Amino acid sequence: MNFRELITFRPDLAFIAHWVSPASQVLDLGCGDGVMLDYLQTDKQCLGYGVEIDDNKIPVCISRGVSVIQQDLETGLAMFADDAFDTVLCLSALQMMKNVEGVLRDIARVGREAIVSFPNFAYWPHRFALLRGRMPVSKSLPYEWFDTPNLRCATIKDFEELANRVGLEVLECVALQDGKPVSFLPNWRGSLAVFRFRKR
Repeated sequence: MNFRELITFRPDLAFIAHWVSPASQVLDLGCGDGVMLDYLQTDKQCLGYGVEIDDNKIPVCISRGVSVIQQDLETGLAMFADDAFDTVLCLSALQMMKNVEGVLRDIARVGREAIVSFPNFAYWPHRFALLRGRMPVSKSLPYEWFDTPNLRCATIKDFEELANRVGLEVLECVALQDGKPVSFLPNWRGSLAVFRFRKR
């Protein structure tokens, strides 16, 4: 997959990909259908693994040439040594974890740097949905309250506070809307929060 294909298919991943150095070792947690690793391997000559639990997505990863391990992230990353990867990705999966703090500590342990993204619950349409007495449904939160896989709802400010408590150094924080950075009122106008960090 080349950059043009990636930016058409997933503009958020295209933005995040610029933080990953060429020829680096990458671990993609909750890699889904393997699109990000496919791009990083093809266009940036990165090496690495995906970790995914969904039975239906494993064959798609394999068809893309992505090395994937079927495992629940909640069980930990004990199979990987400290600093085994240059970059660990956890993109739009953190909000599905029960033990977010434990997952973040594991991510910071196995990666020299990490990038996480999650739906920003403070995005203005989400706020207005709550004012109308309804749980928000949007492009970044596409599920109804009764069938959502999301266990956690967080804002940019929430994650900043948690990162500090867990002992992470935030290197960059960006709010994205349709794959483009939002600089003015990011916690209000960005639907996706993206953090790049390392252990302090």
